[in-house]
Amino acid sequence: MDGSVARPRPMLALIVRLATAAVLATMAMLVKLAGEKGVHLAELVFWRQAITLLCVVVLLAAWGKLASVKTKRFAAHARRAIYGLTGMFFVYGAVMLLPLPEATAISFTAPFFAVMISVILFGEKVGIYRWGAVVLGFAGVLLITQPSFIGGGSDLVDPFGAAVGLVAAFLVALISFQIQDLNTTEAPWSIVFWFVLLTTPIAALALPFVYEPHSGEVWAIIIAMALCGALAQILLTTSLRFGSAAVILLMDYTSLLWATFYGYTVFDQPPGPGLWLGAPLIVGAGVLIAWRERQLARSRPQPVAD
Repeated sequence: MDGSVARPRPMLALIVRLATAAVLATMAMLVKLAGEKGVHLAELVFWRQAITLLCVVVLLAAWGKLASVKTKRFAAHARRAIYGLTGMFFVYGAVMLLPLPEATAISFTAPFFAVMISVILFGEKVGIYRWGAVVLGFAGVLLITQPSFIGGGSDLVDPFGAAVGLVAAFLVALISFQIQDLNTTEAPWSIVFWFVLLTTPIAALALPFVYEPHSGEVWAIIIAMALCGALAQILLTTSLRFGSAAVILLMDYTSLLWATFYGYTVFDQPPGPGLWLGAPLIVGAGVLIAWRERQLARSRPQPVAD
């Protein structure tokens, strides 16, 4: 698979993105399950990256595309690796600290942080629609977390876990800008390859301090988690090759259904009452941002082919 532009196939893109949401939700469930069985967060991050690296190298070699990962932007890949590895610790940490549905719903705030980053770092002008979506989305977060100043007291949502989840969403938004920049010159597989290649040895530094022997069952959970992560990388890349990001990203919200299902069936954690009020606000705000981005894209003058 190279960096060329694929023919748009919107229905295929939607189907692939639905599968992506299911795989990512399954990976989050396995992360939480491994954590409850005593696997350290740092070890999970290492195996996630190491096994993904192995899968990527094998696939690129099988396709004869290893040469396609050559880059002249090593520094940009290194910055993306640092932010990405940090983000993984917060994303996985939120999953371990919070019930799955709440952790998933809070992760949907990434588009709102992206709006704020675009204003602060890039001076982009944001209108009432997108600012309204940001306010609506964070109102949803307040309903889910139920802090004391709005009459909270939920025994399910850990305030520290909620804070970790919000930091994770911010880092996901920040990383999206880095990937967007890399996509202007790099093939998608090159971005994935350099990320896992650079982060795997860094993550390995923690292994002597956190590794403990595991049973066969726990190893099966760890390997399944890492394989889900590798598959998600492939599906994400594929979906973005065949469809508009503003449309297919809406399919990501279906991961909340999977998270609710796993939370109830695997961890015996029914969703808290705040989730039913807050999640629709967050999802609605995300849909509003996606709709507004599509409207703005249509209004921009299109380049004329020569």
